[in-house]
Amino acid sequence: MDPATVAEWAGHSLSVLMEVYAACLYGQDAVARRRVQAALGHGTER
Repeated sequence: MDPATVAEWAGHSLSVLMEVYAACLYGQDAVARRRVQAALGHGTER
C-alpha cells in the first residue's frame, strides 16, 4: 500500500505516518502475499 494513501486515510501527514507507524507498514507485502498463496492452496503439502 502506498504510504501517502495510508497517511491520508489516517488523517496524518506522511512524515507523521512514517515516524509513528513505519514499523507496521514495512514487510506487509510479504504477509499479504503469503495469505493469498495460502488461500489459493499454494505452498501446502498434499
